[in-house]
Amino acid sequence: MTAATDETPLWQPGPDRVAAAAVTRFQNWAAGRYGAPAEGGYQALHRWSVEELDTFWKAVADWFDVRFSTPYESVTGDRTMPGAQWFPGATLNYAEHALRAAEDPSRADAPALLHVDETHTQAAVSWSELRRRVGSLAAELRALGVRPGDRVSAYLPNIPQAVIAFLATAAVGGVWTSCAPDFGARSVLDRFQQVEPVVLFTVDGYRYGGKEYDRADTVAELRRELPTLRAVVHIPLLGTDAPDGALEWSALTAADTEPVFEPVPFDHPLWVLYSSGTTGLPKAIVQSQGGILLEHFKQIGLHCDLGPEDRFFWYTSTGWMMWNFLVSGLLTGTALVLYDGSPGFPDVSAQWRIAEQTGATLFGTSASYVMACRKAGIHPGRDLDLSRIQCVATTGSPLPPDGFRWLHDEVGDDLWIASVSGGTDVCSCFAGAVPTLPVHIGELQAPCLGTDLQSWDPAGKPLVGEVGELVVTAPMPSMPIRFWNDSDGSRYHDSYFDMYPGVWRHGDWITITERGSVVIHGRSDSTLNRQGVRMGSSDIYEAVERLPEIRESLVIGIEEPDGGYWMPLFVHLAEGAVLDDDLRDSIKRTIRENLSPRHVPDEVIEVPGIPHTLTGKRIEVPVKRLLQGTDLTKAVNPGSVDNLELLRFFEDLARRRR
Repeated sequence: MTAATDETPLWQPGPDRVAAAAVTRFQNWAAGRYGAPAEGGYQALHRWSVEELDTFWKAVADWFDVRFSTPYESVTGDRTMPGAQWFPGATLNYAEHALRAAEDPSRADAPALLHVDETHTQAAVSWSELRRRVGSLAAELRALGVRPGDRVSAYLPNIPQAVIAFLATAAVGGVWTSCAPDFGARSVLDRFQQVEPVVLFTVDGYRYGGKEYDRADTVAELRRELPTLRAVVHIPLLGTDAPDGALEWSALTAADTEPVFEPVPFDHPLWVLYSSGTTGLPKAIVQSQGGILLEHFKQIGLHCDLGPEDRFFWYTSTGWMMWNFLVSGLLTGTALVLYDGSPGFPDVSAQWRIAEQTGATLFGTSASYVMACRKAGIHPGRDLDLSRIQCVATTGSPLPPDGFRWLHDEVGDDLWIASVSGGTDVCSCFAGAVPTLPVHIGELQAPCLGTDLQSWDPAGKPLVGEVGELVVTAPMPSMPIRFWNDSDGSRYHDSYFDMYPGVWRHGDWITITERGSVVIHGRSDSTLNRQGVRMGSSDIYEAVERLPEIRESLVIGIEEPDGGYWMPLFVHLAEGAVLDDDLRDSIKRTIRENLSPRHVPDEVIEVPGIPHTLTGKRIEVPVKRLLQGTDLTKAVNPGSVDNLELLRFFEDLARRRR
């Protein structure tokens, strides 16, 4: 295949693949049943899905055979955002749908979960066994007094027990919330104390990077500081005995009990997710059983094109929304690959070997992992059998153009590359994977179905081919039903609806191209605005991190009191690299020639490392506040940062500049 240009796709699905895709079959079915356009492909279907929003979501519910225990009165009630009403009158249960494949006798012994640890030992849990364990645990939760609406918390890695505990919680109508065990006690308490859980599932420790980490003291602190707990369930990942007063996991999941699914209202809380909380307590984001069920059916069944023959692997932890998204692969009868461990242990090829070992058909990872593989010079397509992978999807940050090229060249030239963008806020994607559309380098394929995604200027005028604010002008079922402890809704309103009343503003800069694809430029609250020219920080990173000497970078734009604008670039160097005049010149020349002479940094400063949130995102706004003179204790929530010491560098730098 020839090198791609802006107009030449990097990848184009063949006619057989287009015809076989679930989204094509859905469109043909909905054309006959609901008046969807029979011609015009995905673009026509998307237009119909936002113009006929109620009809589209009714069609999704019918196509995926959603089981309503009580029928709905209408698809939407009040459409006003925030507070749109979905399927009023309906009751259902998410867990019932997630376990539905186990009802098929031909699937009973097929794997539902494939668990892999750092030793690459693989263990399977069948559909029938998953259903049995969920039934047993749900009955025990009811016996412990867990009732619909009660919060159930988990301090667990990405292991089968986490999936089982979540599904049992959903089955009884409880509200799930989880953190990964690499979170420290303060970070966990910042989250769990807000929601006051009655049950805590916990491990004794975890393994990461070839080492064991004991968490007994942290668990003890959680038990002391969460007075609402009525039960603690011990999972002996490191083989230790349960602490005093804790229940044994094995005893709670041993019975042969048919699961009982509590019918709950469509808008009943399913789980609480958390924002990164870099500048205060994390926002406790509540999403509904019905809203997540419908949104994830659409996303996983139509956009990811997953079904019973697929295996779904996404590298994630239980502290990131992608874990919740991964678990929803069960809705389409898809086997899940659960990896518990470091993404790069014992070397950077680890995730590719897991994909090979498990026969993953969709492999999801971070853009930063792809770029690390590129820098390491590995050749996964040559050295491993990745023939089963149909799609590699990336999120967490925009996939740079070089990442697209590397995946195409080093994994497979007939590979569907899906860069996707969404957020914890909706636990889904605004734009990304479409199996029937071409892939263009550096672009997300299209806005997702049922998502009225637009790019707006400050006055609320839609833009095409220009950078603007990412907005969603119509409600999505998975938008938060509320934030926890936000009784008047003011924090929810201020988070998304302060700039454009009644319209969701996400806080990203995007461009919607003439052909309908989407380019993400980074967060709008950390956008570089120099001499009136705006540029996303991700554009800078993509250019700078092509240089082999740069491991990672961080760019900040500071509006100064005298009207000036200071734009430093912080670089974490690769091993053996030296930030001398030649490298500084190379960095500036790269930005000048590839991006814009206006966005050449004023200074290039070496740092010992780049700080991240606990879910791996670069921390830009708190660093900007530190450089503007804000005290560290006010600029960032310490419990949200992977390495607080790295922030002290910026605090010291600000002090020296005063």
